[in-house]
Amino acid sequence: MTRSRRVTESRIEEYWDWIAVALFLLLAVDLLTTLAAARVVGRGAEGNPLMRWLLGRPTLVVVGAHLVVVVLVTGFFRLLVGRLRRTPSPADRYFALLIEVWLGVLVAVGLAVFANNLAVIVLGRSLL
Repeated sequence: MTRSRRVTESRIEEYWDWIAVALFLLLAVDLLTTLAAARVVGRGAEGNPLMRWLLGRPTLVVVGAHLVVVVLVTGFFRLLVGRLRRTPSPADRYFALLIEVWLGVLVAVGLAVFANNLAVIVLGRSLL
């Protein structure tokens, strides 16, 4: 295995860690803080129409929908990683950089959503 390919493989392992962090923030943390925020201000204050609809459903439906998203995102990310592995040099470095930016944006959005939900819980109003 060449040096550049080893770097790509170690990067790919890191990418899986980062997608896990993003999914944790965007699904698990968001779900828990959204449920808490809905108790404070009511579910009608939820800005995401899909989540607002889900909040009116039984808990098993909400959790099931989130699990479906985890499976879909994980499957698509697996395909993306497969495409990265098949991308020839030097284009693979640019593709990897694009993936890193995308993962960074996902984590940043997850942190922003968490901060907003926390503001609703603590302050009773959104940051937006």
